[in-house]
Amino acid sequence: MKWSFRVARVAGIDVNVHATFGLIVVVGALQWSGRHGAQGALFGAALMLALFACVALHELGHSLVARRFGITVREILLLPIGGVAMLVGRPERPLHELLIALAGPAVNVALAAVLLLVNGALGFLPGLIELGAASGPSLQTALLWLLGANVALAVFNMIPALPLDGGRVLRAGLSMAVGPARATSAAAAIGQVIAVALFAFALLSGHLVLAFISVIVFLGASQERATERARTILGDVPVGRAYNRRAIALSPCDRVNDAAEHILTTYQTDFAVMLEGEPIGVLTRADVIRALAEGAGSAYVAGLMRRDVVRVSADRSLDEVARLMSEKSTPVVAVYDGERYLGLISHEDVAEALTLLQFLPASRQGGAASQAAPRAQWT
Repeated sequence: MKWSFRVARVAGIDVNVHATFGLIVVVGALQWSGRHGAQGALFGAALMLALFACVALHELGHSLVARRFGITVREILLLPIGGVAMLVGRPERPLHELLIALAGPAVNVALAAVLLLVNGALGFLPGLIELGAASGPSLQTALLWLLGANVALAVFNMIPALPLDGGRVLRAGLSMAVGPARATSAAAAIGQVIAVALFAFALLSGHLVLAFISVIVFLGASQERATERARTILGDVPVGRAYNRRAIALSPCDRVNDAAEHILTTYQTDFAVMLEGEPIGVLTRADVIRALAEGAGSAYVAGLMRRDVVRVSADRSLDEVARLMSEKSTPVVAVYDGERYLGLISHEDVAEALTLLQFLPASRQGGAASQAAPRAQWT
């Protein structure tokens, strides 16, 4: 994500912090500085950093289990409102989604158990009754506060509302009985009802942060429903049906200005660079704009094109291709029928296909998939 930077790399997974993360550290410092001055401000900031270390471990739990099931983890991102593990795609089996969803809260339960033992061994547990900003900065306050925070993280995340972990557990359980599409729809609806209830409670009690989180949950549930609908639609249509069959191709001797002219006068934004009937690279709109900004409009496209183009078979579904592009962080892939190059397809092409296909009757969508299967249909 933009405006984020890496602070750690654990088990090959980048842990990134968004630039706005500092806001939560400032909030923590302000909460403790009122009664305890500069020492309290440092203590509050340290508490926030410790809390988000627990959040990072929560997301790492999700990530490691997801990777165990073959799902690519792009990064763990820490935001002022929490953390998120950026997974490429969703588990195909409900059991896998169930285990991935439970892994995060399980980490917090384990941390809470360890903190409970440590607090008990140090004789700190009686301090739970008076825990708060008034108790003052101390090791006892920090350990008890983190114990309560991890319990709260585990409990809150298990609320059965998508996209929270509890909502994913609910969807996984429902998927085993009614399938992923209906399960997502039901879990999203339940999540939105819970989000509305939380929002009303937050407004009545004056908890503005909870109100903001409930809005995020509501929108996240809507996004989960839309994503599942897209998976259902695109999963039945082969990429061989959606690539541009009348695309303009460039030669290695063409210049960036030539590509810019095509972008201006057509709807095409990505170009295969061909040599003797075979693609040797791809030039994208972003490449063209960057070259023009650097004053390289007269440069040959051969010197700017992307040579490591991802290849996909024409019979792969649009959903698979979209996930592959996300996993490989590539804006465009080359479509092949065996060893024969057919054309390019981009994120924008997939989005346009989804826009059109969702308005077609299901029979037309299924027909599209069956008609695109024979090799002759991709010429």
